[in-house]
Amino acid sequence: MSTPDRPFASYHLWSLIAPATGQERWHCQMRRGFMKARQQEPQVRALLGNTTAPQRIGILAQKGVYEFHHHHHLLNQSDGVEKVAKLLKLSNTAEQVKQRVLQILQKYHHAPLLMGKRILQLTPGDEGFPKPIVIEQEGYCFRLYAAMDCVFIESDNTLHILDFKTGKSAFDRRQALVYLLAARYLYPGKTAVASFYNLEICQESELISINNSELASLEFELANIAQKHQQDLHQYQAETSNFSKIFPPNPGTHCRFCPFNSICEFSNFKPSQSHPMPICRSHN
Repeated sequence: MSTPDRPFASYHLWSLIAPATGQERWHCQMRRGFMKARQQEPQVRALLGNTTAPQRIGILAQKGVYEFHHHHHLLNQSDGVEKVAKLLKLSNTAEQVKQRVLQILQKYHHAPLLMGKRILQLTPGDEGFPKPIVIEQEGYCFRLYAAMDCVFIESDNTLHILDFKTGKSAFDRRQALVYLLAARYLYPGKTAVASFYNLEICQESELISINNSELASLEFELANIAQKHQQDLHQYQAETSNFSKIFPPNPGTHCRFCPFNSICEFSNFKPSQSHPMPICRSHN
């Protein structure tokens, strides 16, 4: 995904380069450096391979929704939750994860959001990187990655892109905007909206839409993000000793929740045997 001669953009990369509104003081460019420039180093690769409890909950929750609709008769059975739990092998997971996912399954079984919808796409959540969308205009070319949880058709024929959330993370409108740009290429001519749904608290976001002029501006912004990241990678590959200059650190209390705090020389928090490595909440 970080091939030097092929720039790419995604919501995840956008969030690593620019913080969400109100999150500026906790944003650290060095995290992007570890994830995107040094990901092949053994220590970094090992840390990236760790799945935190929140990430595991998010994956299993989405997979649970997928199983409910893949075996849709389970939504009408009193033991549907138990059967989906077996499909997810919840008995093999940590107790914290098991209990939270069970609660999510129970809530969805009671009020299935997608019941009766014309579903075009529903992913299990563990499928890996989606096929990139190649965006080529007169002044730029980049690959766009947009992993959509669910796409369905509303009664008025509107395309609805839905992203599932768990935990307490706030909805980031930028993620929905990336999905709407992707929909422009994947479903040409379709009127599209996007929204978020928190499976734990059963909370829906507002519907998010964007006009053609805004889509063009968004595409140009993502092209700039792709180009900036590509340039940063080139600079790092040319002189790896400049890592902290290319990807400057921003140490603080938020270091406690960074997956790289054990190997980052600038971290304000170092995990020890008496203090296990803390959980870093993902953006699911």
